[in-house]
Amino acid sequence: MEVIPPAQVRRALRATDLEDLVMTTTVEKAMAWASSNSVWPFGFGLACCAMEMIGMIASARYDVARFGSEVVRATPRQADLIIVSGRVAHRMAEPIRQLYEQMLEPKWVMAMGACSSSAGMFANYAVLQGVDKIIPVDVYVPGCPPRPEAVIEGLLTLQKKIRAGIPPAYTQQQSDA
Repeated sequence: MEVIPPAQVRRALRATDLEDLVMTTTVEKAMAWASSNSVWPFGFGLACCAMEMIGMIASARYDVARFGSEVVRATPRQADLIIVSGRVAHRMAEPIRQLYEQMLEPKWVMAMGACSSSAGMFANYAVLQGVDKIIPVDVYVPGCPPRPEAVIEGLLTLQKKIRAGIPPAYTQQQSDA
């Protein structure tokens, strides 16, 4: 057992060395960090991109658990993020809006794939030309279907927004109105 002389203990506790020993932050930054690392998604799959989303979330190969998103919720009331994947038919607009309104705040939206972002190749009368026509979107993930790495990049982008304190898209729309 080694005994530390009192002079070394006092030297370690000087105010100038305090930043080497103690991490300081604000409550807001700590909450933003915790929120960004526990984003629980609610997957709303409508077409082919849904299969890619399920494969990406359920696969150990891509391991979204390392980003705090392993708990895919079965109900929007328990989710922070709704992932809309696939083409959105006009008939699905109202159910999507209702599910979005059931989410607690803060809530985030990811449009996964070209179809949910801009209708993709389904630019016709039956398909909504982007889910952002009915709910505010925070992150767009391009692709038809997007690769799992692109979805993870979208999740990381969302985490960066949360850590930076950027409010969700719905609050930005309310302030613009």
